[in-house]
Amino acid sequence: MMTKLVLVRHGQTEWNVDGKFQGQSNVALTEEGIRQARELAEHFPVKKLDAIYASDLSRARVTAEIVGDHFGLPVQVTRELRELHFGDWEGLSYDEIVSGWPDALENFLQHPDRLRIPHGESFHQLQERAMLVIAKILAAHDDETVLVVAHGAILRTILTAVLHMPLEYLWSIRQFNTAVNILRYDDGNWTIELLNSTAHLSRHMREKI
Repeated sequence: MMTKLVLVRHGQTEWNVDGKFQGQSNVALTEEGIRQARELAEHFPVKKLDAIYASDLSRARVTAEIVGDHFGLPVQVTRELRELHFGDWEGLSYDEIVSGWPDALENFLQHPDRLRIPHGESFHQLQERAMLVIAKILAAHDDETVLVVAHGAILRTILTAVLHMPLEYLWSIRQFNTAVNILRYDDGNWTIELLNSTAHLSRHMREKI
C-alpha cells in the first residue's frame, strides 16, 4: 500500500500575531492568513489530490477549503485533527503562562513529553489521537495523494512519530503558517519528502515568518 500525505499547517491567525496559545479555541484567519492559503493553493507542490481532510477548527478548515476550491474537492472535516487542548492556558500569552505556571511552562519547552497542562491534554494523548486518524486516512486512500490541514502541535507529533523521534524533541521541528510537509507511506514504511516548506509564499510573505 502506498499513500502520499501532504500535511499543512493552517494560515496565520490574530492569536498567532499576538503570541497567544490557541489550542482548541476557534480563532479565525487574518487577511494575511487567507492570502497565505491562496498562495498555497495557487502554487501547490503536487499536481493532483484525491482527498482533503481538515480539523474542524475554522483556521484549518478555511485553509483547506481554499485549497479544495482550487482542486475542485470537498473538505472532510474531523474533530480528531484538532490542535492540542491547552486547557487553562488557552487564550493566554507566554508571559501570562510563565507568571501563573512557571514549572509547567518549563516542561512545555524543555520536556514536552512530561508536560501536564492544567485541564488540558498531554502530548502523548495528542500523538495517540493523531496517529489513529492518520491510520484511518491511510486505510481509506491506498495509492492516493491526500491533503491533511491541521495545527502546529498535532503536526509535530505526527512528524516525530514518523521520524521515530522521542516526543522530548518535538520542538526541534518547525511548522510555519501554511508550511507543507510531504510524507510517503509505502508498505508500512515512512519516507519524508518535504518538511516545513513555505516555497509557495511570495518573498515578502516569507520574510514575515
